Amino acid sequence: ADAKLQYERNQQEHPEMKKQNMNKHYQKQNIKKEYAAARNAGSQTAGTATKNTGKKLGEKVSDKLKEFFENNKKVFIWIGVGIALLVLLGAGISSCSMLTSTGSSVIASSYLSEDDAMLGAEAQYCRMEQELQRYLDTYESTHDYDEYHFDLDDIEHDPYVLISILSALHEGEFTLDEVQGTLQMLFEKQYILTEEVIVETRYRTETDTWTDADGNTHTETYRVPYDYYICNVKLENFNLSHLPVYIMSQEQLSIYATYMSVLGNREDLFGDSPYVDKYITNPPADYDVNPEYLADEKFATLIAEAEKYLGYPYVWGGSNPDTSFDCSGFVSYVLTNSGLVNTGRLGAQGLYNVCTPVSKANAQPGDLIFFVGTYDTPGVSHVGIYVGDGVMIHCGDPIQYTSINSSYWQQHFYAFGRPAY
Repeated sequence: ADAKLQYERNQQEHPEMKKQNMNKHYQKQNIKKEYAAARNAGSQTAGTATKNTGKKLGEKVSDKLKEFFENNKKVFIWIGVGIALLVLLGAGISSCSMLTSTGSSVIASSYLSEDDAMLGAEAQYCRMEQELQRYLDTYESTHDYDEYHFDLDDIEHDPYVLISILSALHEGEFTLDEVQGTLQMLFEKQYILTEEVIVETRYRTETDTWTDADGNTHTETYRVPYDYYICNVKLENFNLSHLPVYIMSQEQLSIYATYMSVLGNREDLFGDSPYVDKYITNPPADYDVNPEYLADEKFATLIAEAEKYLGYPYVWGGSNPDTSFDCSGFVSYVLTNSGLVNTGRLGAQGLYNVCTPVSKANAQPGDLIFFVGTYDTPGVSHVGIYVGDGVMIHCGDPIQYTSINSSYWQQHFYAFGRPAY
């Protein structure tokens, strides 16, 4: 009875709750408010908060929420938050703050589009990739050149990256018809196909036999020039996850990062994606830095700042908590915001350039560790913060503690460097 009374009061105070076709702009503004509240609550992202507290909520009401969202997509924010508040009133006011925050986090980080739209967009993008692959596979049979040279990247993308991009660009919700142009734009930016034809003048030897008036046979050999066509075909996969920083506003990039941090709370949507394993099923293990090292006040300050962002997703070009981070963005931000070294925003090579080289034998907790060849770029390609005992904290995917003694990191190791603390 109390819940019903409170619900009726909410309707009187917020008549827009009665409208089944709530103004879409109003809905989107509420999405943004819920997102901002989730981002500003404590030191956790919406994604991290959901990992810590949202699962319990999801386990209890996921079926009800799914049914409700399906039937009332247009009014989910007001009604959803209203129902949460009513449940809390029945359970006791003491739980209100925690569960409201959790509900905000879940809403802000969830994919809102219908499954048909999301699965359809993924299927269409796959068809576009398959068509590109067929074009390349049959290239020699459908073209008429003398010689072919192919330099082709793999044709691939991750479905969660695609759906998170579409959701961020379309303010939370989209239909398949609405994203046709966006899919084409993303495809053209991800896959850069270059076909260059070089024409060389080459010579072939020809023989001419003839008989003179005296009946003598003569044979002459001479060189004849001709055009020789060499076709160079190059396909660059720019990597779909690298596109957001180039095509999104800071607000959109921030929303994209939130979606990726929890895979839109839909790990069931694309179960084969490696993100499900590394973000949901087997997230990075916890690690405790040796307490003896924390006796160094500067190092303790550095680690306190760095650990605020454990679990944040890797976002190419990201450089702050709102957008999440890439490797150099994370290290630059931690160094600067710890108050120890104001580096500004530097890339991995730039961070190496402002450090004093340190040998492996003399590396200390707080030094930076640099790697090369982790992706196709000249110079230093990855950077982390060394915490001692063969471990670094770095923006992997997601931000985590990692042993540097694995074969992969040893293979790509370049140097240690010490910032000007």
